[in-house]
Amino acid sequence: MDTTGSAVGRPSLRHGPGLVIVAAAVAVLIMAVSAAYVVIWVRPHQQATAGLRPSGIPASVSTSLANLMQLSPVPVTSAPGFSLTDQGGQAMSLAGLRGRVVVLDFMDPHCTDICPIVSQEFVDAYRDLGASARRVVFVAVNVNRYHLRVADVAAFSAEQRLTQIPAWHFLTGPYPSLAAVWQHYQVAVDAPGPDADVVHSSVMYFIDPQGRERFLADPMVDHTESGSSYLPANQLASWGRGIALVARRLAA
Repeated sequence: MDTTGSAVGRPSLRHGPGLVIVAAAVAVLIMAVSAAYVVIWVRPHQQATAGLRPSGIPASVSTSLANLMQLSPVPVTSAPGFSLTDQGGQAMSLAGLRGRVVVLDFMDPHCTDICPIVSQEFVDAYRDLGASARRVVFVAVNVNRYHLRVADVAAFSAEQRLTQIPAWHFLTGPYPSLAAVWQHYQVAVDAPGPDADVVHSSVMYFIDPQGRERFLADPMVDHTESGSSYLPANQLASWGRGIALVARRLAA
């Protein structure tokens, strides 16, 4: 019995010094080619991509900020109208907001993920607007079919300190009316149950004083290892500033 661990009858492989030298040379060549690829193609390509600026972005919004917000212009068309009820029980229509810029988002009043972060971005944006704030309205449309009451959107507004914004309206209404708004603004909604976060498209529309869609942004968050959503403080501040810059440009 062979006690060395090699199988009986299997020929042993012995590498001469020449073969070892050739293998080492090949390995070095592969490493050199890989390094050259990184230097010649990958790094310049990454730098060029990072420096790309979407066309049509307001000059006041830097390229890095536009990329952070995934901000893009949209065809200038009339924003689909709707009439719903806000957190104070007041009937509101999009047409009734003509003459002011509307920053429109879609939120779940029971959300524990991205909606609270977008709420903070709205509060920061309102502060950054300064004197222009009187010409801007912040609006969210409810996406939770299980929590349609005025009390639901009112509780969320208070909890997230959105009531600090004078022109804040968290709109709700009957499920068919809300579903029609989601469809018109291409917002996909999946509501697993009354106690679960609603999975929905994360989009932010900028509507000009003439009631026309002008820009679209895509709010995103990071997550901790435990799954909790967060956004670094500097990015939160940048988002608020970016929202304010776009809204101010449309209000001018």
